[in-house]
Amino acid sequence: MARKLGKRKVVIMGAAGRDFHNFNTYFRDNPNFEVVAFTATQIPDIEGRTYPPELAGKYYPDGIPILPEADLPKIIKEKEVDEVYFSYSDVSNQYLMERAAIAMSAGASFYLLGPNDTMLKSKKPVIAVCAVRTGCGKSQTTRKVAEILKSMGKKVAVIRHPMPYGDLRKQIWQRFATYEDLDKYECTIEEREEYEPHIDRGNVVYAGVDYGEILARAEQEADVILWDGGNNDLPFYKPDLLIVVADPHRPGDEVAYYPGVVNFKMADVIIVNKVDTADYEDVLYVMDNAKAFNPDAKLILAASPIFLEDPELVRGKRVLVVEDGPTLTHGEMSYGAGYIAAEMAGAAEIIDPRPYAVGSIITTYEKYPTTGNVLPAMGYSKKQIAELEETINKAEADVVVIGTPIDLRRVVKINKPATRVKYELQEIGSPTLEDIIKGMDL
Repeated sequence: MARKLGKRKVVIMGAAGRDFHNFNTYFRDNPNFEVVAFTATQIPDIEGRTYPPELAGKYYPDGIPILPEADLPKIIKEKEVDEVYFSYSDVSNQYLMERAAIAMSAGASFYLLGPNDTMLKSKKPVIAVCAVRTGCGKSQTTRKVAEILKSMGKKVAVIRHPMPYGDLRKQIWQRFATYEDLDKYECTIEEREEYEPHIDRGNVVYAGVDYGEILARAEQEADVILWDGGNNDLPFYKPDLLIVVADPHRPGDEVAYYPGVVNFKMADVIIVNKVDTADYEDVLYVMDNAKAFNPDAKLILAASPIFLEDPELVRGKRVLVVEDGPTLTHGEMSYGAGYIAAEMAGAAEIIDPRPYAVGSIITTYEKYPTTGNVLPAMGYSKKQIAELEETINKAEADVVVIGTPIDLRRVVKINKPATRVKYELQEIGSPTLEDIIKGMDL
């Protein structure tokens, strides 16, 4: 059947983040398209909502429904959809093309939007920190960049990739400067993991849904915009410097996952992180890929040394390790910093949390079977946080090692001794991030 003329009916496939940004920047005020639905996946309980008219604009007075991705073929046929736009991150190239096959076999065309159509231009200099996978070490890299900029006398506004899992009307733009702000916006554990370490260092963080509005507000108080990326997604703003972090614990993923491979090829700086805990051959493999896929990028080797608050608490004990959730789920890691720290501290045993899991924690293990003997800190709702707390407290362990970027004890009540893991970025050799950033015209 030939391409029909007139307004094109569109579905945007997403996971409550990139999908909304693509809509806002490309579709919202575009009379050539009718977005009939978003689909949602990856994050629990984000479908069944509506993208509200306050955000959807003049063409969508009733908003836009957010439906389960599993219903995509049905939606395409029932709504006579012409085009499907894939708009989420940290998926394998194979997975991406499988989604293309689902859309196309139902009759629709399948599209990806690129940087020129989705990156907003700031009036201020922009430094972006992104990655090739979830869990590579973006957070400690972003903190390092913020400290460098502040040491140069610059006012920094950190803008974080979106995590709008609640009432979208209340999340059009958000500003976080205190712990009270985290409570005010009813932040999930994932949001707290990203915002709290910045707040601890006096950094102001913006996030939300409408990244044009967010940028306008951040520009009013900052000399430099620091984009703090999510998953392995592309920046929402056109960067003057793009720093991309790669992980030798997952060698080869830097060229096998979308859109991380795009970041890898666009980067001005590639940081091969965790060289202190990865195999030497895997470090070399990632370095070789960097030179082959992006020979013009500056290459930095870095460590993320792990510090346990109280290693003696762990020595010789049965330990439950709680790790950063997205690193284990989207990132497909079987372990994280907490597991490494517990082993280094001489734990007698790292217990398997699965026998103690309840509710949605059981479902998480079923959905992400690559997770090892660690507990992902899932907390996308009050109910799930309660289930995480119950799982921790049921576990027959002597000690809990908290490998999340936040002090989990602020969010859940743990009925046994616990100790936190901390980690910061340390470059090895030269150039350093400070050398590169001080060479910019800021």
